[in-house]
Amino acid sequence: MAQEIVVEHPFDPIYASTSKILILGSLPSVASREQAFYYGHPRNRFWKVLSAIFQEKVPSTIEEKKAFLMAHDIALWDVIAKCKIQGSSDATIREVEVTDLNQILKQAPIQAVFCNGTTALRYYHKFQEPITHLPAKLLPSTSPANASYSLEALIEKWKIPLLSSLNDQQKENKTQDKKEAKS
Repeated sequence: MAQEIVVEHPFDPIYASTSKILILGSLPSVASREQAFYYGHPRNRFWKVLSAIFQEKVPSTIEEKKAFLMAHDIALWDVIAKCKIQGSSDATIREVEVTDLNQILKQAPIQAVFCNGTTALRYYHKFQEPITHLPAKLLPSTSPANASYSLEALIEKWKIPLLSSLNDQQKENKTQDKKEAKS
């Protein structure tokens, strides 16, 4: 069994002034921390799921991943800023300090929050939703530990909420543009 260590979130959130969707994980895994970027474990299906949804090539470099997120108005971060944990096991997380989402929310028009897995949702509901007042939607974890979902099932579970949210925002923007044009 892995030894318990204190982990401080090692990298910054990814967002732009145009980001409309915020996807939150719990905390970067050991593999992600070693690669210095989100969802770095080779069996984590996060990048494959998003690529399938948007019908694009799976990004491989950090720069490609950042560009992919920006192209689709997606912000990415985690709910945990610091905690004690054994390896990458969410079940062992304790003594949690959460991230300050205002860093993103003050600079981007986030209209939908999605949590990648139940651990992210649990800490978001407990500590961050009372401050942000943005409800979060649970998406099944893309972690290799979530073996109950095939890649195809994850794509289906993620596709409708993400695309619906983006489509709703596009409709809202068009309505706002029409109102401004009339005035």
